[in-house]
Amino acid sequence: MSEHKNNPAIAGGLLLTVILWGGNNAGTKWLVSSWPPIFTGGTRFLFAGFILLAVLRFTNLLGEFKPLSFIEYRNLWLRGGLSLAAYVVAFCWAFRLAPASHVALYLGTSPVWALVWEEKPGRNWASVRRYGAAILALSGIIVLFWPVLKTGSSNALGELLGLSASFFWANFNHQSRQLARNINGLEVAANAMWMAGASLLPFVLFDAFTRGIQADTKHFGVQSLCILFGSVVPYAFWNTALRHWQTSRVLLFNNLIPLTTTLWVHYTLGEPITQTFCMAMALVIGGVIIGQVDLAKFFNLPECF
Repeated sequence: MSEHKNNPAIAGGLLLTVILWGGNNAGTKWLVSSWPPIFTGGTRFLFAGFILLAVLRFTNLLGEFKPLSFIEYRNLWLRGGLSLAAYVVAFCWAFRLAPASHVALYLGTSPVWALVWEEKPGRNWASVRRYGAAILALSGIIVLFWPVLKTGSSNALGELLGLSASFFWANFNHQSRQLARNINGLEVAANAMWMAGASLLPFVLFDAFTRGIQADTKHFGVQSLCILFGSVVPYAFWNTALRHWQTSRVLLFNNLIPLTTTLWVHYTLGEPITQTFCMAMALVIGGVIIGQVDLAKFFNLPECF
């Protein structure tokens, strides 16, 4: 089957992924209100990585398993595991300190950073499109940040961590695409997840022993759902897409995560939808869309000027 024929299946998998990640974000927001953030994220990725790796190793459900070389494992640790670990820390602490809808909106700017990353500034309309999209997305971030800066709210750190998570997420996707040139995309996801969890294990244990956790059925149940439907299943779809599509094209679906997250947290946790958030989301979405539109072709303009 050609890549073109695979496109509807890839897009469908990505749509399911952003719905699942919206629910995962709501679950994370609820968990980190009582669980230590690094413990929450570290244990989730550790178990999710081992589950996905076991499915790959002992079944043929997700394709053929291929043993990795020492160099490939080293690259996975340095480029996959550590980059995902940085994202997990920023992601979970951001959800602890800031509204879930805001964090999801910052993650929605990842396609813009990926577009800028993939091409340096140049005298052509493609460059104008990329950097124009970045400016528009940054405008949305300023709109979201402005009330926090104006009031001096203690949520400023959470907002900054949310923005940092968007950079880390764009970086992880870039690294995953590079690794997937030689390694099965699902193996990249599985190994990056357990390696991220293993990298954070000392901090996870420190959190567990010094801060403690609520060990009850509800908390472990939500964490289990997040492991399966927030990590194993969506990362399988996501990394498969990264193997076939450009990073910026896959990250375009990040545009929907603020919407799915906002709906999940509004109806499950009662988080309000503010006018400021709606204005910021419109600017970020505009930036992402402009970043994907070929202006030269649309307006019949020369590629360079």
